[in-house]
Amino acid sequence: MAATTILPLQDVSPACCALGEGPLGADDAERLAAMLKALADPTRLRVLSHVAVQGCEAVTAGDLTDALGISQPTVSHHLKKLVEAGLLVREQRGRFAEFTVVPESFAEIRRVLDLG
Repeated sequence: MAATTILPLQDVSPACCALGEGPLGADDAERLAAMLKALADPTRLRVLSHVAVQGCEAVTAGDLTDALGISQPTVSHHLKKLVEAGLLVREQRGRFAEFTVVPESFAEIRRVLDLG
């Protein structure tokens, strides 16, 4: 049996690893979990990155099918999940839906996960 090495505890300041905002309430935790769950899918991350790289410009599902090389129904499914999670906004423009990033959602994720 291998010997276990126990390292001495280091003096850690509370600010070293503390969340800047404090503990989450139930509603905030539910909302943030939905956002993080949506981000946990590799295809959604790719879709989101293609929308986000456009900055303030809107993107259509058709733009993404060409750029990502995946089918329109698959793109639409992932866009719907990102909208439901509050990470994208969908606006109908005639026959096409346009999608943009919700900057406030990403600011919230950064703020909550900041281990300042």
